[in-house]
Amino acid sequence: MADEFRSERKAQLEQATRGDPGALGELLEEYVPRVQAFVRLRMGAGLRAHESSVDLVQGVCVDLLRRQEQFEYRGEAEFRSWLFRAALNKIRERQRFWLRDRRDARREQGAPPSADSTRLEEVYRSFATPSQDLMSHEHIARLEAAFDRLPEHYREVITLARVVGLPHDAIAEQMGKSVGAVRQMLGRALLQLAEFMA
Repeated sequence: MADEFRSERKAQLEQATRGDPGALGELLEEYVPRVQAFVRLRMGAGLRAHESSVDLVQGVCVDLLRRQEQFEYRGEAEFRSWLFRAALNKIRERQRFWLRDRRDARREQGAPPSADSTRLEEVYRSFATPSQDLMSHEHIARLEAAFDRLPEHYREVITLARVVGLPHDAIAEQMGKSVGAVRQMLGRALLQLAEFMA
């Protein structure tokens, strides 16, 4: 069954590479919960006050569908990197917008989680401890506030490992670190996140 899934996935990715917008759209739809969690975590409280993560995710998907000719299948991890790099670029674009002309998003209160928080909760559970497993809107807000307090490199390693789902070697390459350093950093990052949540 796993082999069948992999062959179906490969065929879907190859169709997307050949320019089939339906195939790419299906792939994007499958990743929407993870992309939304990634966006909410990486956008920070200030940007969350002005922008909806749902709107940002829709913008990412629209941008990728428009630039589909740039997509070339080189493996599942490469697809995820392409997708989440586009999401990070969208976040940075919106942060620059709000920082221009004194629209400083960092001064604002964070917006509450979206109405579609059930799917967001599923992704957040991938890095929550068992005692944190019961999620609520308040808990999501606390998790995001704790995540915002982490140093940038901790936020990056957690999102790449637990939200994007990249293997340690791909994270090491992306962050310019050894695999061992990534494993240690991830452990320390999750520990500090748990301490901030306590």
